[in-house]
Amino acid sequence: MTRVLHVLDHSLPMQSGYTFRTRAILKAQEAMGFEVRGVTGIRHKAAGPAVEEADGLVFHRTSGSVDGPPVLREWREIGLFAESIERVVHEWRPDVLHAHSPSLCGAAAARVARRHGIPLVYEIRAFWEDAAVGNGTGREGSLKYRLTRALENRVVSRADAVVTICDGLRQDLVARGVPAGKITLMPNGVDLSLFGAPPPRDPALARELGFEVDGPAGALACPVIGFIGSFYDYEGLDDLIAAMPLLLERQPLARLLLVGGGPREEALRAQALASPAAGAIRFIGRVPHQDVERYYALADMMAYPRKKSRLTDLVTPLKPLEAMAQGKLVAASDVGGHRELVTHGKTGTLFAPDDPAACAAALAGLLDARESWDAYRQAGLQHVRERHDWAVNAGRYRDVYQMVAPLDARKRLETAA
Repeated sequence: MTRVLHVLDHSLPMQSGYTFRTRAILKAQEAMGFEVRGVTGIRHKAAGPAVEEADGLVFHRTSGSVDGPPVLREWREIGLFAESIERVVHEWRPDVLHAHSPSLCGAAAARVARRHGIPLVYEIRAFWEDAAVGNGTGREGSLKYRLTRALENRVVSRADAVVTICDGLRQDLVARGVPAGKITLMPNGVDLSLFGAPPPRDPALARELGFEVDGPAGALACPVIGFIGSFYDYEGLDDLIAAMPLLLERQPLARLLLVGGGPREEALRAQALASPAAGAIRFIGRVPHQDVERYYALADMMAYPRKKSRLTDLVTPLKPLEAMAQGKLVAASDVGGHRELVTHGKTGTLFAPDDPAACAAALAGLLDARESWDAYRQAGLQHVRERHDWAVNAGRYRDVYQMVAPLDARKRLETAA
């Protein structure tokens, strides 16, 4: 059985889009006949044993800490992580190292791969220098930005194969001089085995949140626009809140449901409190992962008003796909990452980014077109099934591993197929 060791920034039981994608990949590979494990670096902050099982998956942890000035500190982190990977390699003897961004993971894995002659696959989920700009911890063009980009380029050059989650990232790498044949596209996906019949709307929760009003014939359900995720600046939630007074002019019963938290939470709550639409906006805060579906069930549509930036143009998010899998309508800003996922007028609606009026018009238009909702929902779910089902897409990893693996490992890969 072919063994693949995944080199990761962090993993379950921590919960993030990163860990959920990792879980989906590892579960799908197990179903294909691979033996998989993960090893995480010191940025995995959850307390736990040195070897931990989470959701049936085995993860090895890196212990210790590093200090020193920037650059030297990261260099020491790479060294510490490489030592941890080395221990797992000696114990478990993987056939392939599969490192996932950020580039610190790839750099540590590259050291071990070269030392032991193990093929290295490097998967880029985002360019982390751009992610730092997007979440407010970095500045485009700064020394840190340039050094992070340089390390990324070095890891890509040392990897035997490169995987990206979307065409935007792939095209950027090609423009940097990376051979197109070295790059495989592995789109963001959804583990459809986790999405059975969506749970029914909870009337008691809806009443508690004010999502029902009294009408002539009894309780009347309000149309609900939802966002569930992290509150980063690039998500554009300030534009969504600013759109609400305009939306209420056309849809007086509309409500906005915001579930999650993050760096922008305090500012967004203050903005909502000062808005003429304050009574129509509900902040829930962070909720346990097992409760997320209860809030999805309250929403008629999910809104993703990402601001236009290098990050949002290049990277596809996961949330719109999860919304489609849940049978929700999708309204998203017209940035490159969304255009790879949403077909305007078919699987959702796109609107101009950084424009609350355009956002409000798109939401109102979709709420007005109730007769089209079933068609949107069916098209969205079909799109996920055909192009973003992990059970199908993960098969591309076998092709990547066969391309880089030595002959004896290739035979095992062919047996797994």
